[in-house]
Amino acid sequence: MKALHNILLISISFCITSCLNYKQTVILQPDGSGQMKIEYWMKLPDVGSRKVADNFGIFNSDSIRNNFSSSYSKIENVEVYVDSIDTTTHAIVEFTFNRIDLLNQTKMFADSKFQFKEETSGQIVFSQFIAPIAIGFGIDANEYSVSYSYTFSGTILNHNAHQVKDNILVWNYSLADIGVGKSIAVTFRPFKLEKTPDWIYMLTGAVLALVIFFLLRRKKG
Repeated sequence: MKALHNILLISISFCITSCLNYKQTVILQPDGSGQMKIEYWMKLPDVGSRKVADNFGIFNSDSIRNNFSSSYSKIENVEVYVDSIDTTTHAIVEFTFNRIDLLNQTKMFADSKFQFKEETSGQIVFSQFIAPIAIGFGIDANEYSVSYSYTFSGTILNHNAHQVKDNILVWNYSLADIGVGKSIAVTFRPFKLEKTPDWIYMLTGAVLALVIFFLLRRKKG
C-alpha cells in the first residue's frame, strides 16, 4: 500500500496538514483466499485541497476501482462520502481475492510483500510488510495513523499484533512508528473441517428408505 500512502502524503499535503487515516480489514481463509476492506479518510477543508484530491483521483470511485482491480480479485463495493459531522472525506473499497500473496503483483500492493506459506507441519506462516514512507511538507508523523485487522480461520500460534481478541489480530501504527518499515507476522494452524455427525447420515438414510417405500407402495397400488 505504499503507493496509496505516498499519494495521500505528497499530493494532498501541499494543501493541508490534517490527520491522515488508513484502515485495512481482512478475513483470511486457510487456502489464502479471503476478503478485504480498505478505508482511508482525511479532512479537505477548502476548495483548493479538494481540487488536489480530485486531480489525483484519491476520492474518485472510478479511479479507486481501477487502482484496486486485478485478475486475482473482484471488487465488491466502492464508496466515497463526506461525513457531515467532522467534515472528513472517506473512501471505501471492498473486494475478494483468490490468494492474498498474488496481490503482490498488483500496483497498489507492490510493496506489501504478502507471504502465505504452508508448512509441512500443517501450520501456515503469513506476513505483510508495511513499507517506510517519506514525509515532509509540514506533516506531523504522529498525526498519520494506520490500522490493520486480520481474522484468521485457525488457532493462532505466534504473532506480533498489538491487540488480540479470539482469532482477530490488530496492528496500529503512527507514521513515526513505521520508521524504516514494519512487518505483520502470524503463524496459525487452520481449523479442521468438522466431521458430519453420524446421526445426519442415519436420518438421511431413513428418509430415503421411507421415500422408496411409499414409491413402491404407490406403484403396486
